Amino acid sequence: MLAPSLAQFADPTSVSATVMSVAVMLFGGFLGTRITKLLHLPNVTAYILVGVLLGPCCANLIPQSFIAGTDFISDIALAFIAFSSGEFFKLGLLRDNGAKLIVITVFESLAATLFVFLLCFCILRLGLPFSIILAALASATAPASTMMTIRQTNSRGDYVNTLLSVVALDDIVSLIAFSVAVSISVAAMGGQVSARTVTRPILLNIVMIAAGLCLGIILKWLVTSKRSKDNRLIVTVALLFALCGLGAALDVSPLLACMTMGMVYTNLADDEGKLFRQINYFSPPILLLFFVRSGLQFRLDSLVDLDKALAGTPLLAIGVLYFFVRILGKYAGAWAGCLCARKPHEVRDYLGLALIPQAGVAIGLAALGARVIGGENGGILQTIILSSSILYELVGPACAKLGLYLSHSYGEGALPDAAPALATRELSLKEQMMAIQNRLAQKENPPVMTAEAASSSLRDEPLPSEEDEYYAILDYMRRHGKFINRR
Repeated sequence: MLAPSLAQFADPTSVSATVMSVAVMLFGGFLGTRITKLLHLPNVTAYILVGVLLGPCCANLIPQSFIAGTDFISDIALAFIAFSSGEFFKLGLLRDNGAKLIVITVFESLAATLFVFLLCFCILRLGLPFSIILAALASATAPASTMMTIRQTNSRGDYVNTLLSVVALDDIVSLIAFSVAVSISVAAMGGQVSARTVTRPILLNIVMIAAGLCLGIILKWLVTSKRSKDNRLIVTVALLFALCGLGAALDVSPLLACMTMGMVYTNLADDEGKLFRQINYFSPPILLLFFVRSGLQFRLDSLVDLDKALAGTPLLAIGVLYFFVRILGKYAGAWAGCLCARKPHEVRDYLGLALIPQAGVAIGLAALGARVIGGENGGILQTIILSSSILYELVGPACAKLGLYLSHSYGEGALPDAAPALATRELSLKEQMMAIQNRLAQKENPPVMTAEAASSSLRDEPLPSEEDEYYAILDYMRRHGKFINRR
């Protein structure tokens, strides 16, 4: 009697097999995080490894038809990531306090992109579409393991504040760089690079950005304080899905559109990030399915097979070179950016060590890049990003801890970078108080100055630039620290 019902599980196209696959992925991802938590590794690493174990390389528990039929999960997951990234693009905040941070972020992101592109295109001769997309993926950074190290070491100071702000803005630069890279790749794969092949992807991206702008305004109009939490979530998810559908219809990435929608909402609405927090409570199961599915597509046999090569270069060699060259680009870019921003040498020399981890956004973008490239090269792209992401998450915490140590930022109750500025401020206040008292003593009939008046006079004096910068960044992180720590 039960035999016909149980037989449905053996059919990979049945509804029961599909639902059971989702259940196995969700529960497997949960169990994986129990292990990585003991090893002090981020959840993303657990999801990828669980996908590898469930996939064709190991247990082969998830049908290939399910993997092929759930490609839309990548678009949905990236829509949530891109929308949440828009929260950081507050125009007033960036205009007042973000010039130096934007300079550092652009340098460290694009330097890694440039280094990897020169490696792939000029040295290894891997072709323009593959090289430029892999180079764009190199700009992304995943700060989860770095944030964990900061919390464990109770680190503080200018180094930590700069790091937190840079990784908050890094996703925005990565999304823009990837969108440009995809446009160039599509034009290059067209055979002949003409004005039409170059302008068409650009125009389509402009259309998507305009759609994101309009839907951001609509979102602000629909999501009001009078709406219940359920309806706010329903409206937001519906608009994000609409952007994903429009992007699929136009065959263009919805990343910039979703980020624009989040940016418009965060600048027009005054809800103090409540909607973004609600979205981040809703998205974990979707992101888990996406990362586990990415692990299912991992091709370990292709990576270690020395007979398989791309443009005459073994895949393992490409992965190893990408791993080290991206680290070099991140470090050099962070150093140059801090030099231009006139950061102290403690920040300049060691910031790049904490920007090594790569997961999250990079894996999602790799899925889209593989779809653009297609065929064997698309699978190779995903394999390189997935394998390197696991390695980055393993070595990232150690490098971050080294950077915190060398910059004198970690330790119990440490506040090394802010302490000199605060000490200078205290000495300056004492000197000003003495000067006021001396001036009063020299006058024949000195006016009575109360303690409150003296304190008010001192408060009118400008703060030292170092302390002003410190508190500006500290205020920024107080407002956004929760979101960064969740990533």
